[in-house]
Amino acid sequence: MSDDATAPWLQLTLDAIEHRPEQLEDALLEAGALAVTLADAGDQPVLEPAPGQTPLWRHTRVTGLFDAQTDIEVVKGQLRRFLHAPALPECRLTALEERDWVRAWMEHFHPMRFGRRLWICPSCQTPPEPAAVNIQLDPGLAFGTGTHPTTALCLEWLDAADLTGKTVLDYGCGSGVLAIAAAKLGARRVWAVDIDPQALLASDDNADANKVEDRIEFSYPEALPAALQVDLLLANILARVLVQLAPEFGRRVKPGGRLLLCGVLEQHADVVQAAFSHDFRLHDQTLREDWVLLEGVRR
Repeated sequence: MSDDATAPWLQLTLDAIEHRPEQLEDALLEAGALAVTLADAGDQPVLEPAPGQTPLWRHTRVTGLFDAQTDIEVVKGQLRRFLHAPALPECRLTALEERDWVRAWMEHFHPMRFGRRLWICPSCQTPPEPAAVNIQLDPGLAFGTGTHPTTALCLEWLDAADLTGKTVLDYGCGSGVLAIAAAKLGARRVWAVDIDPQALLASDDNADANKVEDRIEFSYPEALPAALQVDLLLANILARVLVQLAPEFGRRVKPGGRLLLCGVLEQHADVVQAAFSHDFRLHDQTLREDWVLLEGVRR
């Protein structure tokens, strides 16, 4: 590890040998990583990936970004439990300066298309289709740039939906990407909720950069209007949190309104469905890699 004790971030890097890169990515996020990057561990260049896809190499190196105060030994224990592994692949821990973090992300972040008309583009690059629905988004500490399967599933669903004049609640907004997409795709009013002040700050900045700040209200959960009900509630958060929030979501969606749940690993889908079955008819599942998107209608 670097001897720079003042560096604000820690990087924990693992090579995808016995586990798939996506498994290591999910494990790092579950263990509290603020962001995860995938890079070539060998010398295998990859051409521009297909729209909405993340490039993978024959030998992939997966790196999680953590706050400098993180107890990495605790993180390693969480990784072993998530992966059901008695031992981890060789781990490398390094300190990372703020400027290095930004540069490392930008090297791997390119415009991505989701569905027919929706693009996410870093601010330093020209949108490939200027007439499309383009979201300007740079990687930051709040999770959600479209590279993870759960975010991609939600963005593709939003792209295909008719949101004109609808009200939307994005619960667990992260970077605000889903709330911004909903606003740009025609939603009349969007509420973006998170418990993390960093996420709300990032979401507000991103909404301002995309000129939709006048249609998005950012809030902590407890500050939402008591009587608020929406046409669509979407939540891209982990299964155990979704189960806890099922009664709250039942109160927040209008009768006949739509529910979109992601962040659910396939083996947890039945538990989540059971938790929401009282208030919602969950009728569609979309599977990508190990992740499930659940869609339902308020009874």
